[in-house]
Formats: sequence, C-alpha cells, structure tokens
Amino acid sequence: MRDLLDLDRYPLHDLTSAPGRKLVARCREELAAAGMFNLTGFVRPSALEQALTEVTPLLASDAFTHRRRHNIYFDDDIADLPPDHGALRRFDTTNHTVCADQMADGLVCRIYEWPPLVDFLAAAMGKPKLYPMADPLARANVLAYRAGEALNWHFDRSEFTTTLLLQAPEGGGGFQYRRDLRSAAEPNYDGVARLLAGADDQLRTLPLAPGTLNVFKGRDTAHRVTPVEGRGERIIAVFSYYETPNVSFSEAERLGFYGRAGPR
Repeated sequence: MRDLLDLDRYPLHDLTSAPGRKLVARCREELAAAGMFNLTGFVRPSALEQALTEVTPLLASDAFTHRRRHNIYFDDDIADLPPDHGALRRFDTTNHTVCADQMADGLVCRIYEWPPLVDFLAAAMGKPKLYPMADPLARANVLAYRAGEALNWHFDRSEFTTTLLLQAPEGGGGFQYRRDLRSAAEPNYDGVARLLAGADDQLRTLPLAPGTLNVFKGRDTAHRVTPVEGRGERIIAVFSYYETPNVSFSEAERLGFYGRAGPR
C-alpha cells in the first residue's frame, strides 16, 4: 500500500507512533473546528493514474446515469412548510455511477477495504469501531459529473461522508458548503431559504486537488458541487462505512440509486 498512498506523510498504518497520534489529533481538531478534514496528496500520482485507467472505461460504457429533481431534504413532505416555501426550492442532480461490484479487484476498492484506513477513520471520528459496508453495490462507488452536471444542494443522511477525488474538471465542480445551517432542535427553514436564494454570506467554497481524501460531516451542513464546466469530468470515489457490521441497502434503494437490485 505504500506505493499507492503517501504513508510517510500520513502514517495510517502506525497510529500508535508519535506521528500517527499527531495525525489523529490534528484531524479531530479540524473536524471539531471546521466539520471536515482533508488529507491532501493522500493517493500518489501514479496510483491516481492507475485508478483512472481502471474506472474511466467503466464510466464511459457501463455507468448508471442517475438523474433526480429534488429539494435540499430529498423529501417532498416536510411538516409545517407550505409547498411554496423557499426552503423547498427544487434542483436537478445528475451523475454517472460505477458500483463496487464493477471494480471489485481495482485500486479504489483496495484502498476502501484497507483495514488501517478504516481504523484511522474510526480514531479520527472518535468512534470505537467502523466497518466497511456489506452491500456489494453501495460499499464503494465512483461518480462522474460531466459538463453542465452537478450534485445539487442537500443535507446528508449519514453523520459523515468519506470521499477521494480522482480527477478535477477543467472548470466548475467546486465543493460549496454552509456549515451548521440547522440542528436537531432548530431546522432553520428561513435560513435554508436564504441560502438557496443566494443570500447567505457564510457560504464557503473548498478547493480540492486530485488525490485528496476528504472526511465531511454533512448532516446539518448544507452542501453541493457546482456544475462542471468545459472539458474533463469530475470523478470522485465515495466510501461508505458504518458503526455496525453487515449494513446493506434494500433492493428498492439499490434500484433507485443504481438501476438494479443486485450484483452483475
């Protein structure tokens, strides 16, 4: 794995060492302060090239195109909100997805399944234990966004999301977020409406370079990826981990996200 990942800079394989403990402490501090942390240059350039060589043909010929018109909640039935409230403004999301079963022996899945990475994420998140997802399709995905396509405004269902940027587009494709826009006690519907209307001065854009591992707490932080511009796709791997073992999507969820109920 040392040939694939910069373990000199990020010693995930030795978390009990002084550099390993320092890395975990730094990531915990950044997570508390900013709701995310980044490991820039986590994947070596040669490994990035290998990953793209493996997934690009699949994206071109065998990806599932997922198109969805949605509001920020992915829910059309929000109690106490009239249908014309600004928080329920609708947007379009389009992406092209390759699932774990299509690249089971590839570099992306090798990184996803590497036990020291899973242990590091648990330590950085302050979790007793994390487990790779059991779902043969959903555990690791690679998503591509092409010219004019975007991942639009949403809140995450899960507590945190782990992504690995494989390729940046020529233009656009920026990761934008507004931290702590809501809470369990305060949905802040009017604040959500202001953000969606472009009237929130706390909106931030995070520049990400290919090879960056990003861990992001998005349950209460609104976020999106802006439309891709020009040549080149935005290609990103999404890794799903849970605090309990053997988590899988239902057949209905697989059909909705991937257009099929099970592995090929």
